[in-house]
Amino acid sequence: MNAFWKTKTLDEMSRSEWESLCDGCGKCCLHKLKDEETNKVYYTKIACKLLDVKMVKCREYKKRTNLVPDCIKLNATNIKKISWLPESCAYRLVAEEKDLPNWHPLISKDINSVHTSGQSIKGYAVNEQSIDFSIIEDTMENYILDIKAI
Repeated sequence: MNAFWKTKTLDEMSRSEWESLCDGCGKCCLHKLKDEETNKVYYTKIACKLLDVKMVKCREYKKRTNLVPDCIKLNATNIKKISWLPESCAYRLVAEEKDLPNWHPLISKDINSVHTSGQSIKGYAVNEQSIDFSIIEDTMENYILDIKAI
């Protein structure tokens, strides 16, 4: 595959090119907390109910926005407006005209490089269905994860 992400805008990419930009880190599927005073976004280690945290794959990818109302389907327009996308997100990097990291599967040619390099939530996240959400809602800050350390 050629380096299409260097020659095309997000708007110009085919569906398969667009999908291949996702490195499969799973960080966007984590519940987030926003500090109302500073607007800083904190990621928790609690993942969406649809995320298989062992495989770091959505179990219902095509139906995800219907099944999870606050799931956001990324597109070339909203990527520029979503402040919580991880700094390592390929969609964000391409929109900002930055290079993909060496561990990105399009660079490494290894679909698992995001995991073997420690850049995914594999081994860190828990699925929201595996915990009693009603108990932790008031203590979500106890589940904050430093995604930059991953």
